[in-house]
Amino acid sequence: MRQVGNYPLWIGTARDARDIKGVLAAGIHAVVDLAAEELPVSPTRDLVYLRFPLVDGEGNELRLLRATLGSVVALLKARIPTLVACGMGMSRAPAVVAVAFATAYQLTPADVLNMMPGPGDVSLGLLRDLGAAVEEVS
Repeated sequence: MRQVGNYPLWIGTARDARDIKGVLAAGIHAVVDLAAEELPVSPTRDLVYLRFPLVDGEGNELRLLRATLGSVVALLKARIPTLVACGMGMSRAPAVVAVAFATAYQLTPADVLNMMPGPGDVSLGLLRDLGAAVEEVS
């Protein structure tokens, strides 16, 4: 898991999301699971768990992207410690975090991607689709 700056926000993998002890030890209260190809996490009662099964790239339903962004923006604005996770933590999670964070804090997704720790390989198609969806969220 990689924390984004000093914000109560982490980017991680599907494996990180399944490590409930690690999630709780980090002080995370909500998990947003984006990995369509993975089985859902079995969270404890203490965790908020949201699952938005996205594919990496183009082809996600606009309403699903809107729901995903709306939820992550709300968690950010409420400052609820949140892990956003996808299969490898390199494309869907960083893309969703970049667009949601940019929406919540009036930045550009590119600025947010530049401040993110660790490796990333964000799908431009997904980023473009999220950008189209964000207009409905903000």
